[in-house]
Amino acid sequence: MRYVGATPSGDSQRQAAWPAPRRVSVLGSTGSIGKSTLDLIGRNSDSYQVVALTGRSNVECLAEQAIAHRAEVAVIADERLYGELKERLAGTGIEAAAGEAAVIEAASRPAGWVMAAIVGAAGLRPTLAAVRQGTTVALATKECLVCAGQLFMAEVAKAKATLLPVDSEHSAAFQAIDNAPCDGVESITLTASGGPFRAWSEAQLDTVTPEQALKHPNWSMGPKITVDSATLMNKGLEVIEAFHLFPVSIDQLDVVIHPQSIVHCLVQYCDGSVLAQLSVPDMRTPIAYSLAWPQRMVSPVKRLNLAEIGALTFETPDEKRFPALRIAREAMKAGGLATAQLNAANEVAVEAFLAGRLSFKGIPALVEATLAACTGTFPGHNHTLDDVFEADAVARRTALSLCKGLSEKFAAA
Repeated sequence: MRYVGATPSGDSQRQAAWPAPRRVSVLGSTGSIGKSTLDLIGRNSDSYQVVALTGRSNVECLAEQAIAHRAEVAVIADERLYGELKERLAGTGIEAAAGEAAVIEAASRPAGWVMAAIVGAAGLRPTLAAVRQGTTVALATKECLVCAGQLFMAEVAKAKATLLPVDSEHSAAFQAIDNAPCDGVESITLTASGGPFRAWSEAQLDTVTPEQALKHPNWSMGPKITVDSATLMNKGLEVIEAFHLFPVSIDQLDVVIHPQSIVHCLVQYCDGSVLAQLSVPDMRTPIAYSLAWPQRMVSPVKRLNLAEIGALTFETPDEKRFPALRIAREAMKAGGLATAQLNAANEVAVEAFLAGRLSFKGIPALVEATLAACTGTFPGHNHTLDDVFEADAVARRTALSLCKGLSEKFAAA
């Protein structure tokens, strides 16, 4: 059964305490989630010992983090930056490494808790390496479940690992369900801010620039996820993620627009009760929950004052102006590895948009066209990890080919 909080390992750890300091690793430490995680660890340095930190290309930040938190090893994914990393860490006693294999090795190092925050499909292999330790994995890399949900959850069960969701919406659902009997959950509703263009007309959406899309009204995130939030693709990916995490069908998952980003998820039970988790929009809240689970820790976030906020509002998503949510649901229903191809096409589309080669509305258009072109590839179930990466590669090649035509239309407009 899909439910992160109902595993025997999860139940047993509710009564368990780990030895102090707890050994922890952060995969993707130079991104926004990684930085917030290290902020919390730094405020409780006596309780945590940093084992491994990894980053994609920000070698200066990675070296500074490794030194500040006295990490055992720092790994830069870009092999060309190994020399610079090694030089920056010279004399510190911190091991330097580089490349994909080194990132996977770092993820495999014994740790009691691992933050998986590598953006995109690149995070799949390192996160699986962490899971196979049978440890506690805080999952912020949603692509693990979007691209390989069935395979990934099977590995979690096989290793008897404890999986804690870090996305604010899934963390909220996890807290609201809290090991309640699975058959009592009637539906799960994820909330979405609606992004910076929630009230824009279709005509206005034709004029969106990357600079505008990167200005999220509530959250501070990396460029990829910020653009995904603007198109609502992020919410589509989160619906797929929730399907694999919790004991619900596709039809039991819903999305509602909530501009204030205070209510993060609502879980409705069969008796009519609805439990919601509320907090100010700061990722340190769900990160702190996963870092201290099954206990709680002090977090420096602003405290929620409902009287100060005054009103909480909710709207139905407009899938005509923002079709990404519909496209993601259709990929889920198509089965096979369609959601892996959805993710790959979206990564290509967002990159093209940020580079000025594709319009904002061209993002979901390219994703939908790619899925249509890839229909029927990789059907069925029980796919291997190699199948997942081959499906990803096929979708990327297709999206890049289709993007040329859309880019020419965008340039001519």
